[in-house]
Amino acid sequence: MVTSAMNTPFDQLIDALEREGARYRVLEHPEEGRCDLVAALRGTEPGQGAKAMLCKSKDADGQMILAILPGDRKLDFKKVAKAAGIRKATLATPEEAQRETGCVIGAIPPFSFSPAVKLIVDPELIERFDEIAFNAGRLDRSMLLASDDYLRIARPLVSPLCA
Repeated sequence: MVTSAMNTPFDQLIDALEREGARYRVLEHPEEGRCDLVAALRGTEPGQGAKAMLCKSKDADGQMILAILPGDRKLDFKKVAKAAGIRKATLATPEEAQRETGCVIGAIPPFSFSPAVKLIVDPELIERFDEIAFNAGRLDRSMLLASDDYLRIARPLVSPLCA
């Protein structure tokens, strides 16, 4: 994914949310990518944070999967593989994450703007909270977004992913 200065992942998010009439707000804060620390900066619960982890298939096709889970939970790679319909999943490298999402690790939002990246969200995130929080393509900007608007706009596959 190549982004120009005028079409950053942050800009793509704002455009999509505005176009779809989403209920959201943007928070500015010091740069932070760790779920627990950024939750404190946002004033949100750690589990309310949508942790985005780019995974890839170990199969020959190299399918990319953006796994979204509550910030206070751990990812189960077997559940990622099952949900994605692949044999085995692993974490993508920081370089692959930057290339596929246009974001550094810790700044990846819970949206896929690439047809090559399958988006899967753990149901616990959207069932526990009416509003999710996430870094919005930048380490110094977060968004709080109504959970039902997230589902409506992102259209992720909903499947258990947590260990």
